[in-house]
Amino acid sequence: MKRQKSGTPKRKSAKKRNLGKYKSGLEKTCADLLSEHKLSFTYETHEYVLVEKFRYPGTYLKMTTKRKDLSDRTDAIVLPIKYTPDFVGPNGEWIIETKGYTPSHHDFPMRWKLFLKHLIDSGEPVPALFICKNKHQIEQAIVKLKELGYGKKRVNKGTARS
Repeated sequence: MKRQKSGTPKRKSAKKRNLGKYKSGLEKTCADLLSEHKLSFTYETHEYVLVEKFRYPGTYLKMTTKRKDLSDRTDAIVLPIKYTPDFVGPNGEWIIETKGYTPSHHDFPMRWKLFLKHLIDSGEPVPALFICKNKHQIEQAIVKLKELGYGKKRVNKGTARS
Protein backbone atom coordinates (compact mmCIF):
# COMPACT_ATOMS: atom_id res chain seq x y z
CA MET A 1 0.00 0.00 0.00
CA LYS A 2 1.33 3.45 -0.99
CA ARG A 3 1.93 6.01 1.68
CA GLN A 4 -0.14 9.14 1.21
CA LYS A 5 1.62 12.46 1.13
CA SER A 6 0.56 14.79 3.86
CA GLY A 7 0.18 18.54 3.71
CA THR A 8 -0.57 20.82 0.82
CA PRO A 9 0.96 20.25 -2.60
CA LYS A 10 3.99 22.35 -3.50
CA ARG A 11 3.18 25.46 -5.44
CA LYS A 12 5.26 26.58 -8.37
CA SER A 13 7.23 29.70 -7.71
CA ALA A 14 6.10 32.94 -9.31
CA LYS A 15 9.22 32.86 -11.47
CA LYS A 16 8.21 29.51 -12.97
CA ARG A 17 4.64 30.63 -13.63
CA ASN A 18 5.46 33.91 -15.34
CA LEU A 19 8.08 32.88 -17.90
CA GLY A 20 5.76 33.41 -20.82
CA LYS A 21 7.29 31.98 -23.98
CA TYR A 22 10.73 31.47 -22.43
CA LYS A 23 12.00 28.07 -21.34
CA SER A 24 13.97 29.24 -18.32
CA GLY A 25 14.26 32.08 -15.87
CA LEU A 26 17.68 32.91 -17.32
CA GLU A 27 16.18 33.28 -20.81
CA LYS A 28 13.47 35.58 -19.45
CA THR A 29 16.08 37.64 -17.62
CA CYS A 30 18.12 37.92 -20.81
CA ALA A 31 15.09 39.04 -22.82
CA ASP A 32 14.14 41.60 -20.17
CA LEU A 33 17.69 43.03 -20.05
CA LEU A 34 17.97 43.19 -23.85
CA SER A 35 14.64 45.02 -24.03
CA GLU A 36 15.62 47.35 -21.19
CA HIS A 37 18.77 48.31 -23.13
CA LYS A 38 16.75 48.75 -26.35
CA LEU A 39 18.55 45.95 -28.21
CA SER A 40 16.32 44.39 -30.88
CA PHE A 41 16.33 40.59 -30.94
CA THR A 42 14.41 37.51 -31.94
CA TYR A 43 13.96 34.50 -29.67
CA GLU A 44 14.56 30.99 -31.03
CA THR A 45 13.56 31.83 -34.60
CA HIS A 46 16.81 31.21 -36.50
CA GLU A 47 17.53 27.55 -37.21
CA TYR A 48 20.91 26.56 -38.60
CA VAL A 49 21.38 23.19 -40.32
CA LEU A 50 24.89 22.13 -39.31
CA VAL A 51 24.88 18.76 -41.06
CA GLU A 52 22.36 17.96 -43.80
CA LYS A 53 20.35 14.73 -43.73
CA PHE A 54 21.93 11.83 -45.61
CA ARG A 55 21.72 8.10 -46.26
CA TYR A 56 24.40 5.70 -45.05
CA PRO A 57 24.86 3.22 -47.93
CA GLY A 58 26.63 0.43 -46.01
CA THR A 59 25.32 -2.06 -43.50
CA TYR A 60 24.07 -0.21 -40.43
CA LEU A 61 22.60 -2.01 -37.43
CA LYS A 62 21.98 -0.13 -34.20
CA MET A 63 20.72 -0.75 -30.70
CA THR A 64 17.34 0.50 -29.59
CA THR A 65 15.81 1.01 -26.18
CA LYS A 66 12.60 -0.86 -26.97
CA ARG A 67 13.90 -3.97 -28.73
CA LYS A 68 16.28 -6.68 -27.63
CA ASP A 69 17.76 -7.19 -31.11
CA LEU A 70 19.68 -4.74 -33.26
CA SER A 71 17.58 -2.63 -35.61
CA ASP A 72 18.51 -2.63 -39.31
CA ARG A 73 18.99 1.00 -40.39
CA THR A 74 20.76 0.17 -43.68
CA ASP A 75 19.95 2.81 -46.32
CA ALA A 76 17.74 4.72 -43.87
CA ILE A 77 17.82 8.51 -43.72
CA VAL A 78 20.06 9.90 -40.97
CA LEU A 79 18.42 13.06 -39.63
CA PRO A 80 20.19 16.43 -39.89
CA ILE A 81 21.97 18.14 -37.00
CA LYS A 82 20.35 21.52 -36.30
CA TYR A 83 21.03 24.35 -33.90
CA THR A 84 18.65 27.11 -32.80
CA PRO A 85 20.30 29.89 -30.76
CA ASP A 86 18.31 31.58 -28.00
CA PHE A 87 18.69 35.27 -28.91
CA VAL A 88 19.73 36.67 -32.30
CA GLY A 89 20.25 40.33 -33.10
CA PRO A 90 19.06 42.07 -36.27
CA ASN A 91 20.52 40.52 -39.43
CA GLY A 92 22.25 37.88 -37.28
CA GLU A 93 24.90 40.40 -36.15
CA TRP A 94 25.13 38.92 -32.66
CA ILE A 95 23.96 35.80 -30.82
CA ILE A 96 23.46 35.17 -27.11
CA GLU A 97 23.06 31.58 -25.93
CA THR A 98 21.94 31.17 -22.32
CA LYS A 99 23.07 28.05 -20.50
CA GLY A 100 22.24 27.90 -16.83
CA TYR A 101 22.46 24.65 -14.91
CA THR A 102 22.64 22.01 -17.65
CA PRO A 103 23.47 18.54 -16.35
CA SER A 104 21.85 16.78 -19.31
CA HIS A 105 23.11 18.89 -22.22
CA HIS A 106 26.11 16.71 -22.92
CA ASP A 107 25.76 17.25 -26.69
CA PHE A 108 25.88 21.06 -26.49
CA PRO A 109 29.69 21.45 -26.68
CA MET A 110 29.83 19.36 -29.87
CA ARG A 111 26.83 21.14 -31.40
CA TRP A 112 28.37 24.54 -30.52
CA LYS A 113 31.67 23.63 -32.21
CA LEU A 114 29.79 22.50 -35.32
CA PHE A 115 27.90 25.80 -35.22
CA LEU A 116 31.15 27.80 -35.06
CA LYS A 117 32.53 25.87 -38.03
CA HIS A 118 29.27 26.41 -39.93
CA LEU A 119 29.49 30.17 -39.36
CA ILE A 120 33.08 30.30 -40.60
CA ASP A 121 32.36 28.15 -43.66
CA SER A 122 29.24 30.13 -44.64
CA GLY A 123 31.30 32.97 -46.09
CA GLU A 124 29.09 35.54 -44.32
CA PRO A 125 30.42 37.99 -41.73
CA VAL A 126 30.63 36.16 -38.43
CA PRO A 127 28.40 37.39 -35.60
CA ALA A 128 29.52 38.38 -32.11
CA LEU A 129 28.84 35.33 -29.93
CA PHE A 130 28.13 35.08 -26.21
CA ILE A 131 27.37 32.06 -24.00
CA CYS A 132 26.02 33.30 -20.67
CA LYS A 133 25.24 31.25 -17.59
CA ASN A 134 24.02 33.98 -15.23
CA LYS A 135 22.64 37.53 -15.08
CA HIS A 136 26.08 39.08 -14.54
CA GLN A 137 27.41 37.48 -17.75
CA ILE A 138 24.35 38.68 -19.69
CA GLU A 139 25.04 42.20 -18.44
CA GLN A 140 28.68 41.86 -19.56
CA ALA A 141 27.51 40.73 -23.01
CA ILE A 142 25.20 43.74 -23.27
CA VAL A 143 28.03 46.10 -22.33
CA LYS A 144 30.16 44.55 -25.07
CA LEU A 145 27.31 44.82 -27.60
CA LYS A 146 26.98 48.52 -26.73
CA GLU A 147 30.76 48.97 -27.15
CA LEU A 148 30.46 47.37 -30.60
CA GLY A 149 27.77 49.91 -31.50
CA TYR A 150 24.66 47.74 -31.34
CA GLY A 151 21.50 49.26 -29.93
CA LYS A 152 22.23 52.70 -31.35
CA LYS A 153 20.51 53.89 -34.48
CA ARG A 154 23.29 54.43 -36.96
CA VAL A 155 23.77 53.96 -40.66
CA ASN A 156 26.79 52.00 -41.83
CA LYS A 157 27.30 51.01 -45.47
CA GLY A 158 23.60 51.29 -46.30
CA THR A 159 22.33 49.21 -43.37
CA ALA A 160 20.73 50.44 -40.18
CA ARG A 161 21.32 48.85 -36.81
CA SER A 162 18.77 49.32 -34.11
